[in-house]
Amino acid sequence: MSSSMHGTPMRSQLCLSNGMHALAKSKAFRIGKSAAQRKCVHVQAALATNTSASRASTALIKDGMDELEMDLGLCAVTQKYSPERIRDTVLQGPGDYLKLLARTVQVTGELGIYSSRLVLDRVLEEDNPDRVKLRAQQLREMLVRLGPSFIKAGQVLANRPDVMRADYMNELGVLQDDVPAFPNEIAFKIIEDTIGGPISSVFSDIPPEPVAAASLGQVYRATLKSSGEEVAVKVQRPSIESTIYQDLVLFRFLAGFVNEYVRKNLGTSAQLVLDEFGQKLLEELDYQQEARNLQDFYNNFLGDPYVKIPRVYKEYSGPRMLVMEWINGVRCTDPQGIRDAGIDVDEFIRVGVISGLRQLLEFGLFHGDPHPGNVFAMQDGRIAYVDFGNVAELSNRNKQVLVDAVVHAVNEDYRGMAGDFVSLGFLAPGTDVGPIVPALDAIWSDCRGQSLATFNFRTVTSKFNKLVYRYPIRIPERYALVIRSLLTQEGICMTLQPEFKFLEVAFPYVAKRLLTDDDPGLRTRLVQVLFNEGEFQWERLENLMVLAADPLPGSKGLDLSDSVVDGAKVVLTDPYIRNALITALTQD
Repeated sequence: MSSSMHGTPMRSQLCLSNGMHALAKSKAFRIGKSAAQRKCVHVQAALATNTSASRASTALIKDGMDELEMDLGLCAVTQKYSPERIRDTVLQGPGDYLKLLARTVQVTGELGIYSSRLVLDRVLEEDNPDRVKLRAQQLREMLVRLGPSFIKAGQVLANRPDVMRADYMNELGVLQDDVPAFPNEIAFKIIEDTIGGPISSVFSDIPPEPVAAASLGQVYRATLKSSGEEVAVKVQRPSIESTIYQDLVLFRFLAGFVNEYVRKNLGTSAQLVLDEFGQKLLEELDYQQEARNLQDFYNNFLGDPYVKIPRVYKEYSGPRMLVMEWINGVRCTDPQGIRDAGIDVDEFIRVGVISGLRQLLEFGLFHGDPHPGNVFAMQDGRIAYVDFGNVAELSNRNKQVLVDAVVHAVNEDYRGMAGDFVSLGFLAPGTDVGPIVPALDAIWSDCRGQSLATFNFRTVTSKFNKLVYRYPIRIPERYALVIRSLLTQEGICMTLQPEFKFLEVAFPYVAKRLLTDDDPGLRTRLVQVLFNEGEFQWERLENLMVLAADPLPGSKGLDLSDSVVDGAKVVLTDPYIRNALITALTQD
């Protein structure tokens, strides 16, 4: 496999000395590896071992990769997806143009036949549930026929309510677990090429059939000859890189025809949406990057008694193969299996929610695809994650704006929330948010009548899904992953415990973060939550008490003693909060 093919997805990172100095003093440095920090660490190691890497990094940055995000003194230069480089890689000679033309004919032929069916349905006014289900199934089957790029696109669309209706999303969700495997003899040849010898030289046992197959590869359960340890061997589909590169060129070409339509309805170009997809796809295609992701997760949760991240064996891994520790666990959506293993279901739910929140709010590095096949319950009660090809990072600024959106929702400041949508990229800069404010008010009106214990993300998301069809709202890829991650985790928890209430588990953790973190930004947001126009908001305290009085079945309710102690510390150390609370207590 040529080095030029791997040049695009590999990260180019640069670290500034003042950024690392600020990082060393920051809270993020103490509590976990932030997105910017992990980038700096990777490039420091590269530059320390190879001076030519410095020249390569500089060249790549100058070659269109000039987006520098300075975030509270942290450095984060990330490689940008480069459609020009992919095009140049794919189209190197006359034969390549003919191959692209043949692929174009195949793809447009399939899309044309499928589109004609949809047009016929509209002409005949056949929009009954059975017909819709049939068309959704035909769409899924067509994507499988067209190959890995289209399967992956279907998986992405299964979690994009801004571009796909719910019944189609449900059908495309099947692509998460039901993808045909490729021939084993080809997979074993890739394994031998990677380890540089016969399979028996490294593995004492490897079954002839994979245990799972996905869009980009398939997994075998094997035993290491040297130690007897069981490992998962993930093998990439043959020739997939050149196929995906070719499809990305084709995707972008076809996207040009619908740019104006998408811009009018979503406030952005179809090619930008495609570029976001392409960037994530190339990251998943890079198994060496996945190995780095896995190592970062392993380091973040090192010593955590509740979370298990498999060890990666880099000495046996390569661009087309990844070897990691095998996880023995129960599928997280099998409540009876979890109970039979002697695991406390309620405790497992709590561990899962908190581990997900830590990924988002502490590390800024989170698992972007925590579907049931990637999350397991271990017999000792720990939650285990696998498959780290699809991860996403949030900078400190991203996290702060998300917290701002939550604060504005709590304070019923919907104009402020609409402004957050612009900051997050949901709305294009300059969009008139006036018409959107009443719509946001309507979405949250029902939630205002609920206690925290009866609130759930799925209800809010279903209402928000209707909003994206009425206004030029686009969900950026990384936030689509955040939404999918939260909804998937909530769905898993509700499968295990139908009466599960996400915020009942999440709120004590979030409250403790707000009360104990000395980050000035978080302290400011705590004040915004507790006070409105200088007045203490007693109803928010009442919601907290209702939450404590409405425990999960079989639980003892929330223990707020730690939060009360933390709150007392805040009152004693923060003059503004102390004076505002005294004023609130002495009001008539």
